[in-house]
Amino acid sequence: MGEGAGEEAAPEPEKTDAQAEMLANRLRKRRSHLRKWARRTGAGLYRLYDRDIPEIPLVLDWYGDAVCGALYKRPYEKDGAGERLWLSAMRGAVSAALEIPGDCIVLKERGRQRGNAQYGPAGHRRFLRDVREGGLNFRVNLSDYLDTGLFPDRRLLRAEIRKEAGGKRVLNLFAYTCAFSVYAAAGGAESVDSVDLSRAYLDWGRLNFELNGFKGEGADPRDLGAGAAARASLPSFRFVRADALRFLPEAKKAALRWDIIVLDPPTFSNSKKMQGFLDIKRDYCGLVRECLGLLAPKGKLFFSVNARSFKFDGSAFPEAEVTDLTERLRDEDFRGKRVPACWSFAKP
Repeated sequence: MGEGAGEEAAPEPEKTDAQAEMLANRLRKRRSHLRKWARRTGAGLYRLYDRDIPEIPLVLDWYGDAVCGALYKRPYEKDGAGERLWLSAMRGAVSAALEIPGDCIVLKERGRQRGNAQYGPAGHRRFLRDVREGGLNFRVNLSDYLDTGLFPDRRLLRAEIRKEAGGKRVLNLFAYTCAFSVYAAAGGAESVDSVDLSRAYLDWGRLNFELNGFKGEGADPRDLGAGAAARASLPSFRFVRADALRFLPEAKKAALRWDIIVLDPPTFSNSKKMQGFLDIKRDYCGLVRECLGLLAPKGKLFFSVNARSFKFDGSAFPEAEVTDLTERLRDEDFRGKRVPACWSFAKP
């Protein structure tokens, strides 16, 4: 029965106060449940709340001593003033429940992007933090973009890469802030190549390496295609500014090989610097095949995708042993929540 049918709807301020109290209670329970687990596992960043209460469509993540969150699109509209008042009440609930100042809570608005729309800067506060995860340090930016630089739902995949990386040559495509690359370096990788089209993200990746005592340098894609002797003189940790869609065929032409490849692409990208655009639902088969062609014997590809209603056909890759890792990589803070799908491809 719809609201107001048979009984008078609660006035808006009363409804907001009730929702703020529900959110605060939920956060106290979640924090109590997750605190010991996070301390034991070294998870300095974790998911506290993910639209658990339908009428409070927020996602909130804990970053050591701050909270960063987003308001997802509602099934109904609020006017601007009403939305600001509602968000202010929710911020107050988060502050009270977690006992942190209101200026340590960053809330953004996140809706589904369509067509050519791209996420851009979300603000200009420069709210930076260094968070610790698995004994490693990462710089996050809680204010300026919708994504902060480190995804909590990829935590166990990062740990898997570290476990597998010892003595291996690792390629991280669509490297973003190079978190997978840092984990590979920490796992004792022989070399790590991080490929991304954004200079800003690669600079961020270099900073993440430095925060963990690793030093890497920029490299031209052509350097990787040089002879074995020339490649041996390159640094072990390389940051390659390139369009991954163009890098892959060029790497194939240069007969390059890696023991581990991490393919964690965006769902959709149409950067002006790219050749064409990427739609992962349409393009994943070609991307995966190109990566498999660059694997050394006994190599392994990790493919992770966050697209909703993504349909994966493992039978399209008879040349590899395909394993669905999605449930194995679901961590405690994502129990009962949607997580990115992930598969490994083992090459004979």
